[in-house]
Amino acid sequence: MRLIAAILALAALADAQSRAEYVGGTAMQLQSGEGGSIDVRDQQYFAFYAKKGQIRIAYEKIDSLEYGQKVDRRLLMAAVISPMFLLSKRRKHFLSVGYVDEDGRHQALVFRVDKNDIRATLVSLEARTGLRIQYQDEEARKAGKG
Repeated sequence: MRLIAAILALAALADAQSRAEYVGGTAMQLQSGEGGSIDVRDQQYFAFYAKKGQIRIAYEKIDSLEYGQKVDRRLLMAAVISPMFLLSKRRKHFLSVGYVDEDGRHQALVFRVDKNDIRATLVSLEARTGLRIQYQDEEARKAGKG
């Protein structure tokens, strides 16, 4: 079973890039609502690339990963979300990444992700960080694992 998971993780790394929108968090170099892509192909860094900014975080600094249709309450406090975003009735999928910065402070990033191409990213994040994705509910688990 572990061998199959390792093979899937390696295969996923070949195309581990997902379209995403930065919803909010503590990253000062990114604007809320900025579209871009999450890239986990680098062996040392998680990255989000957008036209107006980017962020790279060493995998070893990441301490929490969550995927679901709601923004976790503790990460929501760090997120800057517009009221219009919260009023939308369409189902949205979120990836929340918690990490510790160079100064030892906990930081958070929240992304709205395309559920159709997030699976490879989730598998890659688990492989790179050694953490398990925390799924908010069974529906999120199904969407994240296929």
